[in-house]
Amino acid sequence: MTHILVIGGGISGMAAATALVAEPDTTVEVWEADDRLGGKIATSRFAGLDHIDEAADAYLTRVPHAVDFARRVGIGDIAAPTGVGAAVWHNGLHDIPGGILLGVPAAVTPFVTTSLLSTRGKLRAALEPFLPRTRPDDCLGALVRARFGDEVHERLVDALIGSIYATDTDRSSLAAIPQLATIAAANRSLLLGARGARRGSGRAVDDSPIFGAPATGMASLIAGAAKLVAEAGGTIRTGAAVTTIEADGTRWRVDDRVFDGVVVAAPARAAARLLSGVAPEAAGILDEFEHADVIMVRLLIPDWPERLHGKSGYLVPKPDQEMVTAASFASQKWARWQPPHGGQILRVSLGRDGLPVAHLDDDAVLAHTLRETGRHLDLDLAPTEVSITRWLGAFPQYRPHHHDRVAHIEATLPPTIALAGASYRGIGLPACIADGERAAAKFMQSTRTADTSMT
Repeated sequence: MTHILVIGGGISGMAAATALVAEPDTTVEVWEADDRLGGKIATSRFAGLDHIDEAADAYLTRVPHAVDFARRVGIGDIAAPTGVGAAVWHNGLHDIPGGILLGVPAAVTPFVTTSLLSTRGKLRAALEPFLPRTRPDDCLGALVRARFGDEVHERLVDALIGSIYATDTDRSSLAAIPQLATIAAANRSLLLGARGARRGSGRAVDDSPIFGAPATGMASLIAGAAKLVAEAGGTIRTGAAVTTIEADGTRWRVDDRVFDGVVVAAPARAAARLLSGVAPEAAGILDEFEHADVIMVRLLIPDWPERLHGKSGYLVPKPDQEMVTAASFASQKWARWQPPHGGQILRVSLGRDGLPVAHLDDDAVLAHTLRETGRHLDLDLAPTEVSITRWLGAFPQYRPHHHDRVAHIEATLPPTIALAGASYRGIGLPACIADGERAAAKFMQSTRTADTSMT
């Protein structure tokens, strides 16, 4: 019987555990240091509703990993956003123009007519199809600025991708956005390449939802996974922080227990501490990874003006930011999030890479949220309910050549220790699920190889 420990009960750890318990002759334990499972996923009661997310509220449906995982853990009721459009705030709200791919222009007409860009910005962007190939040395911001100019980068690409990843795209890896990296590698012009990619994907005619979420909140994914693991004979422990991992012959002693293999589904710096004794070179690199803090504020606004209907929220470009980086009009984005006594649920994000927020106490967080969001919306916000969730160190930062560093780390690890999580191969839910399943597959392959070599 093969005995495997998964350290970390976030989505990557639970994805690894659900894959491992399906293997024959395998026992699995999940140890989570916190008093709850889920990591950076949380759902709780707010505004009279039982299932309002405190962090990620959806996953991408046009890659299979989260869709398949939800099905595997028994979640069948999947909601889609209402389809209302989003905006960017720059001296007022401007609808995000159509014909974009992750903020990159993929059509001409929407950029001629948008109010978000100045005439100068539009003329600079119009040069892109005629420019020679750009070699950005794996920096997303360098590529977009060189191709389209500063306005497209700051008001669209950085506002969108920077909001999703809480990052500064001027210091971010291009390879961390595979769709754009592939287009840049295969095409001289990003605009023409993005237009071809949109046509090839069928997005112009495919009206299926791009995003989805369990109707009972994202934490349902964790609950479903925990139920599956338990029913398959696995063991889950919360409040179980790991102190040390040490070699014990060909196995691993984790605190006072011995396992055949370990999946470390923890953020990079926590993983560095755990691996310092058994993989010191990997631990040294992991300890240098940087992370950003984000604070999520949920507000119930009783009086919501008609002029703000029909939008899902807005992004704030980096040059316009104080502390608030984005706001979601949650009750307009999700039909299931209608407060029973009326009003609008707002979810406001503060902080990103280069914009620290951990030093703010709750009073300061709320003051920034109400003042900045009120100014953006030209509205005197008077919330009747507030919650503040701090996600400290929640967003790993993929610096240029990040994936080379991860590959080097993996090459130095023993075959029966695997890393998984947002710190390594992608931050979104599908990427984290895929990474947990990859870690499980790596371990099972090493076990099969060892078994074959002994026969």
